[in-house]
Amino acid sequence: QVQLVESGGGLVQAGDSLKLSCAASGRAFSSSNMGWFRQAPGKERQFVAIISESGGYTNYAGAVKGRFTISRDNAKNTVSLQMNGLKPEDTAVYFCAASGPTNQWEYWGQGTQVTVSA
Repeated sequence: QVQLVESGGGLVQAGDSLKLSCAASGRAFSSSNMGWFRQAPGKERQFVAIISESGGYTNYAGAVKGRFTISRDNAKNTVSLQMNGLKPEDTAVYFCAASGPTNQWEYWGQGTQVTVSA
């Protein structure tokens, strides 16, 4: 079992930056792929970014590529999402996720709200 707790959300203006953090406990963090997802009101949850177990591989949704950076610290059991150049369309609840033994997204945090005003 893995417990995930996100933090760092808030209300910002367009063009500002925010850094989200996710603290993990439980199952070996370093053996899980980690990801960030987001869900805007009335929309389905969508993929934002993924980072591999070692941190050597990352990938991003097209809408955030070049603006967001995912990173992890296996010594501290944390994964972060640095968000620069925020846009109103980035407004959503952001969720941290961890993969399980079958590499499916099995564990989710409770989410943190990010609101970007125009």
